[in-house]
Amino acid sequence: MEKQLAVTLFTRSRKGMRLTQEGESLLRYVQAARDLEGDTLSKISGKKESSFFEVCISGTSTLMRSRIIPKASLVMKKNPKLRVRFDITDTDSVLGKLKTGFAQIGALPASQVGLELDSKTLAPERYVLVGTSAWKKRKLDDILANEPIIDFDPQDTVTLDLLKKYKLAGKAQKLRNYANNIDALTYMLQQGLGYSTLTEEFARPYIKDGSLCLLANDLHLDYSVALAWYPRTEMPPYFKQLVESLTKKI
Repeated sequence: MEKQLAVTLFTRSRKGMRLTQEGESLLRYVQAARDLEGDTLSKISGKKESSFFEVCISGTSTLMRSRIIPKASLVMKKNPKLRVRFDITDTDSVLGKLKTGFAQIGALPASQVGLELDSKTLAPERYVLVGTSAWKKRKLDDILANEPIIDFDPQDTVTLDLLKKYKLAGKAQKLRNYANNIDALTYMLQQGLGYSTLTEEFARPYIKDGSLCLLANDLHLDYSVALAWYPRTEMPPYFKQLVESLTKKI
């Protein structure tokens, strides 16, 4: 096929074979053509139930659990032949997964959406400062001076970005705790092992049940996020329904 197309589709190394940019484009084209073929044949034969459709949606744990999965579930109930892989990732590149064809829809920072992608802006993620409810009566300056930050990894700067926004970063301890899993991080917060930022949506049930509390009601940091996918000549009905549901403002 490489000879016929006169392009290189794979690069070869000790780590194995990897798709080139042209190879990624071809893979996405084949996936889109397969989906369109199945939908067209179903319409021609009048047997909509005859074809199964698969789609992978990739995004961060808080965004996926708070918004993407609940909204996509509504579409899945209306389309019993739709099969969805929810790829929850906080360290891997969502954009990279779209490029390789691993994911067909991605929820990612709006700043990462390139011109080659179709996209729709989502409501921004609002991050708030949270800690164990046992600290409810403590002053913020006391917490910043005496308790560590808990973040996903050393590259996670959301908590520091929020503190910098309000000129509080200088009061925080330099060494942080890390947990690259949202459930583990939340547990550490509940146990009083530090403080962190969570999205308002994700933190809400924990604040409601009394295991976490807002450390400062007036501090927040908004991050712009978008839903992105590679353009399709014709968008299959299930795909269109997913996009519309996931981007619908409540």
